[in-house]
Amino acid sequence: MSVEIALRAARVRYGPLEALHGLDLPVPAGTVTVLLGRNGSGRTTALRALAGAVRLSAGRVLWRGADVTLLPAHERARRGLCFVPDLQAVYAGLTVAENLALTSPGARPPFPELVPLLDRTAGTLSGGERRMLALSRALLPRHARVVLVDEPSLGLAPPVAARTYRGLAALAVEGGAAVVLAEQRVPDGLPPGTLVHELRRGSLAFSGERTELG
Repeated sequence: MSVEIALRAARVRYGPLEALHGLDLPVPAGTVTVLLGRNGSGRTTALRALAGAVRLSAGRVLWRGADVTLLPAHERARRGLCFVPDLQAVYAGLTVAENLALTSPGARPPFPELVPLLDRTAGTLSGGERRMLALSRALLPRHARVVLVDEPSLGLAPPVAARTYRGLAALAVEGGAAVVLAEQRVPDGLPPGTLVHELRRGSLAFSGERTELG
């Protein structure tokens, strides 16, 4: 199991508060990894550190062994990293079709629910519709090497959430991507071999396969 991307002794500070305390987090290719924890545990910060959306105060980010700590977020995206945050994940002033075209021009939405909404501006969509549009950024590209999603099921109906997790699992199992999900609990429908890292106050409290989680 080869490591695609990793945090090494990563520390992140927000003013006087340290959100990550020397976190080591290897993320293997072809695997779903779940970052588990309550709000304030550091799971969202860990995703943002991998994506380049926050700067490390200490430590490194390694991508296939190369140090990309100082590589900005847009350059990581060009190399095949897709980050879907939990909030403000779509361009509100663009239509659904225009948002999709930024990721994959000419592609059909991975969610049939978005098809009749292609001419609507994203800012007029419901919370669930905006979430589906944001998740399309992760599910449409087939070249993504690293896919980071913060709370994928946020605002989604259970059947849509189940389809979403199947799609994300396929990116790892069939596409070979390193898929990392930040969650408050381990969702159903993830493939065998899914890894779980439980964070508490910016440090690792558990690491292993989901079957080992008590």
